[in-house]
Amino acid sequence: MFDKKAHENRTKWFLEARFGMFIHWGLYAIPARGEWVQAYERMSAKEYEKYFHEFNPDSFCPSAWAKSAKAAGMKYAVLTAKHHDGFCLFDSALTEFKATNTRAGRDFVREFLDAFRAEGLKVGLYYSLIDWRHKDYPHYGDFHHPMGDNRDYEGQKHDFDNYLDYMHGQVRELCANYGKLDIMWFDFSYDSLMGEAWRASQLIKTIRSYQPDIIMNNRLEVSGSGFGSLLCEQPKDYYGDFVSPEQIIPPYGIKDEKGDDVPWEACVTMNKHWGYCSADNDYKKASTLIKKLVECVSKGGNMLLNVGPDARGDIPARSLEILAEIGQWMKNNSESIYGCGRATPDKPENGRITAKGKTLYYHITEKSIGDIPLHGVREEEIKRIRLLKDKSELRIQKSWIVNNYPDVVFVPEINSADETDTVIEVELK
Repeated sequence: MFDKKAHENRTKWFLEARFGMFIHWGLYAIPARGEWVQAYERMSAKEYEKYFHEFNPDSFCPSAWAKSAKAAGMKYAVLTAKHHDGFCLFDSALTEFKATNTRAGRDFVREFLDAFRAEGLKVGLYYSLIDWRHKDYPHYGDFHHPMGDNRDYEGQKHDFDNYLDYMHGQVRELCANYGKLDIMWFDFSYDSLMGEAWRASQLIKTIRSYQPDIIMNNRLEVSGSGFGSLLCEQPKDYYGDFVSPEQIIPPYGIKDEKGDDVPWEACVTMNKHWGYCSADNDYKKASTLIKKLVECVSKGGNMLLNVGPDARGDIPARSLEILAEIGQWMKNNSESIYGCGRATPDKPENGRITAKGKTLYYHITEKSIGDIPLHGVREEEIKRIRLLKDKSELRIQKSWIVNNYPDVVFVPEINSADETDTVIEVELK
């Protein structure tokens, strides 16, 4: 039975945070052609193993990662504890294919968690439900598996229950051995492998027995393209706590059957890849990502922005530059992000609006000619208007130029306007 109150209590911090860091990192950083390189290039487990023997990130410094995330204004972070290739960044007792058995000999999950907690950030772990390394995960005929079209594997028998025991065991290790976790981020369900195919109800029960306050995404139930039963009045036992759209910001946000907002988080990349890709320099501008963060919040959602560290453990320089630029904007304007959500006035043509209680934050992303219109509010409703970055007063304009539009409130053109997004704080009575 769905406990709405418990769900609201679990997700309260998440809806306050609004902005997090996703970190895709593993053996695939060595070939540097993205996290799906093993599948796309049809590498066997034996071929892929060469990266395991080479893995030794000598520049890995999780405290530097954490400081970069915090300076960017992020409130939480999620690391890939195990991706589809089966390689574990943690010290699992259930496999030899793990970071503690590489030349590095380190438990990177533990170091990540310690470093990010030390900076006061919430912490989460990504765990792939699929595993291309495990002998009992289906090979031939599976569209995603590196050996999916290799006839050498045709007819091979797999004990899927044995694989599920293994997968459940690793999730139990993460929940039992690494202190308090704030997020468990699963990836991914597809075709017939959804819901109870993963023994999902049992898995949720196990997780909650160790981590009663943890929140989970919806990908035990659906793929990245689905919403799942969280939108229904009575969600399934394994519904998850938030919806996780990927590489898209939902056009209207996400609402349940009653029309109420449900928690959601858009996970997005800075360039075209999640894992490190040395040839991919098609980075989004910091200004674009700031505007997209604002868009998420204005629609009641979060943004989880990805970085893909390289084989040495360094976040790419361009990624760090972008994070720093976002951080400069957040330093002045984070009040319009944290704890904010959808506003009652519709989106104005010159930007977006986020809201917190009786305060509206007008995000002006298009430069006006003359005075700035604040659509959707009436003069008699307003208590005060301030420029958010310095709290300087903005007076309502009265002149022959604007008096022809009595239903619109205007404030003066701002000489110190931010080219990306100037935020005007409007406190209502």
